[in-house]
Amino acid sequence: MMQAVEAPNVTPIAKYHGEPVLELPHDLYIPPDALEVFLDTFEGPLDLLLYLIRQNNLDVLNIPMARLTAQYLEYVELMRQRSLELAAEYLVMAAVLIEIKSRMLLPRPPTAGEEEGDPRAELVRRLLAYEQMKLAAQRLDALPQAGRDFALVQVYIDRAAAHALPDVHSEDLRQAWLWLLQRANVNRHHRITRGQLSVREQMSLILRRLQEARLLEFTQLFVPEEGVPKLVVTFLAILELARETLIDVTQQAPYAPIYVKATHVPAI
Repeated sequence: MMQAVEAPNVTPIAKYHGEPVLELPHDLYIPPDALEVFLDTFEGPLDLLLYLIRQNNLDVLNIPMARLTAQYLEYVELMRQRSLELAAEYLVMAAVLIEIKSRMLLPRPPTAGEEEGDPRAELVRRLLAYEQMKLAAQRLDALPQAGRDFALVQVYIDRAAAHALPDVHSEDLRQAWLWLLQRANVNRHHRITRGQLSVREQMSLILRRLQEARLLEFTQLFVPEEGVPKLVVTFLAILELARETLIDVTQQAPYAPIYVKATHVPAI
């Protein structure tokens, strides 16, 4: 008994009228007009001129106009055969080159003297200015760009943290602090002591007081008689609690009393 041999799994290279084509036909014919030669692309006539000058190692300050014009016209002729609209601005530059070439070939009038100058001067000035702009653009393109050389990092801001800062005028807070310092200096005694103060411990004490009173005036959290160091630690503790959104520091209007209340007091 003969067994059927399965054809190998071959991926079709194309489809013709819905039928897969597994290999190229032997009578494949490509018409000549289907082929197109892509020329080097330039950003304008000056870019082409600069390319021809640098490719042939010509001195931009002493351009041989006959040689440059001939090479330029050869390129324009190739371009004109492909696209008349694209070659329009290049034809204008070709006319300028031919004019400069003719002015250099024709004898100068005796009355002109040295005042007429070099006919190539304006073209040289435009070429040098264009080359500087092109080099500057290349340097800018070499700089790192977002999306090409590196990716941007998206930062998501917690809205609860965005409102962590107290809704209090900074000037009123400063005035309250200066008033507390003034009271501390008035009641200051000459005592030499050494003690260790903890901001975290003071935060716990403030939370205990707010757990009992719920709402206190800003100045009620300070005891000026205990000295400036204790006032500083208490002030830092209030700011830290506000930053951690454990307390709210509010004020109804400018120059109004400042109040402090607990948002959610944890078990201490």
